[in-house]
Amino acid sequence: MSKEISISVIGLGYVGLPLSALLADSGFKVKGVDINKEIVDLTNTGKSHIAEPGLEKLLKKVVSKKNLVAYEKPSESDVFIIAVPTPIKEGFEPDVDKVMNALDSIIPLLNEGNLVIIQSTVPVGFSDMAKSYVLNKRNDLENKILWAYCPERVFPGEAIAELKNNNRIIGVYDDRSAEIAKSIYSSFVNGNIFITDVRTAEMCKLVENAYRDVNIAFANEISILCNKYGVDVEELIRLVNNHPRVDMLKPGVGVGGHCIAIDPYFLIWGNDEAKLIKTAREVNLYKTKWVISQIELMITQFSYKEKYIPTVGLLGLSYKPDVDDLRESPSLEIAREIIRRGYRVMVSDVYQKDYVGDIKICPLEDVLSKCNLIFILTLHKEYRELVGRDNIKLFSFY
Repeated sequence: MSKEISISVIGLGYVGLPLSALLADSGFKVKGVDINKEIVDLTNTGKSHIAEPGLEKLLKKVVSKKNLVAYEKPSESDVFIIAVPTPIKEGFEPDVDKVMNALDSIIPLLNEGNLVIIQSTVPVGFSDMAKSYVLNKRNDLENKILWAYCPERVFPGEAIAELKNNNRIIGVYDDRSAEIAKSIYSSFVNGNIFITDVRTAEMCKLVENAYRDVNIAFANEISILCNKYGVDVEELIRLVNNHPRVDMLKPGVGVGGHCIAIDPYFLIWGNDEAKLIKTAREVNLYKTKWVISQIELMITQFSYKEKYIPTVGLLGLSYKPDVDDLRESPSLEIAREIIRRGYRVMVSDVYQKDYVGDIKICPLEDVLSKCNLIFILTLHKEYRELVGRDNIKLFSFY
């Protein structure tokens, strides 16, 4: 495909912004679109609103060349890629409102030969509905525009490398859509690109993360049993993984992030058959509540033994180590709940500044010097050397 074509990426978040930068670096003329004016303005100065290694350097390069320009509203383009978030509503119903809003914003702009790619996570069958929705409003485009679904596989903190090196799946309705979509992604993707039908591609993204959620749930449940029986969970995992057909994961304080903690609900919602997936979600949600109860138990034990209520230190709020990402973070939920229960708490996270909501972020040195009990919730590399100190408890969460 000619690099002279224009590509609009709707949504400049954790996926859309690095995707826009990589497409622009490949030579395409990219229009990044976001309703947040601050994000648009930052992007146009070559700055990133997310902490992602290598992203800002790449942005400065492509913005200076005018290969990437950000806007608050979309305009006519040859290709439209929708990369907006799809959270969960109350009752665990998938929230596709932002995708629908994105579609509404481009419907008046569509022309014959345009390719629409949905990259947001969606329920199985959503692309069929979206296609019908657009054509009902633009029946002049029946059989004249192209469609594809291309789920993302991005690990926060390694987004650029993963977008470039991971294998990709593209779901399409016809050969022409496959040809054009593949030519776009192959401009920067070093991994393999697999073409399939749209529904299989939609389900693939959901199954990948549900699979991981189920396996993490097993590890989290085993960690609770290990605590009950006085077994070192890390030693247990080391030993069981010597079995040639066992590859047990490490437990955590729950499951966070915008993929593993969310995507299983796209399979659970409306499907009574998804019993194991639903149970895994319940186990991982319970693990967070269990951690809260364990922290409170240790506070109570300390108070009984020392005859005063301790000052509690909590280290790490991100949902995973070594990133600033707070989305669906169980560590953040734990911190909020311990504070809500009225304990004296100091919180530190090397990737956060000043405040996270109402939570004041304290220097690590202050937490280490002023707290009687310290719990590592997210094991950032800066905290790893602290493991094993007398007043610091990791709970074998990791």
